[in-house]
Amino acid sequence: MLNPGQWVDHSRFVAQACRNIAAQCADLSAEKAYCFGLLHDIGRYAGVTSEKHLIDGYRFCMKRNWKKAAQICISHAFMIQDIATSIGKFDVTAEDYQFMDHFIRNAVYDDYDRLVQLCDALALPTGFCLLEKRFVDVALRYGTPPPTVPRWKKLLEIKSLFDRKVNGSIYDLLPGVIENSFRSEV
Repeated sequence: MLNPGQWVDHSRFVAQACRNIAAQCADLSAEKAYCFGLLHDIGRYAGVTSEKHLIDGYRFCMKRNWKKAAQICISHAFMIQDIATSIGKFDVTAEDYQFMDHFIRNAVYDDYDRLVQLCDALALPTGFCLLEKRFVDVALRYGTPPPTVPRWKKLLEIKSLFDRKVNGSIYDLLPGVIENSFRSEV
């Protein structure tokens, strides 16, 4: 692996959150959700990159004919289907940028896309957390470019969708979410 690091533990928690939430949704498979969560950042295996990990993950999954997983490798970063809402740097070729722009605009999102988007925002490498803690974590690393608040609003909307689907709070399905959210960083 060219990029061992915290993304692996983060992906495991994303997968667990996806499984736990999907298990409470009549129209989702907990097993599929787990796999999509586990693979969402697989493009990070190729090295330390920003948005390039999205296209690297897409290609990794497409080589294996995992089409939905490939879509999620890109869609997880675009809860708003507009490439201009990215908060990372596009360290990709012009051709890859054009491909991603077209792909994002034309992808048909379903609840698996939305679930991984949500769970990506619920998971630190150390465990589950409240969305607001993850918002701050990401803002400290990437800053707060103009799309930040619209992205937060969209994630809160997705959370409300899944709260309705599970007939309660998704936080009740994430072991240690409160403790991890309020654990002091030393």
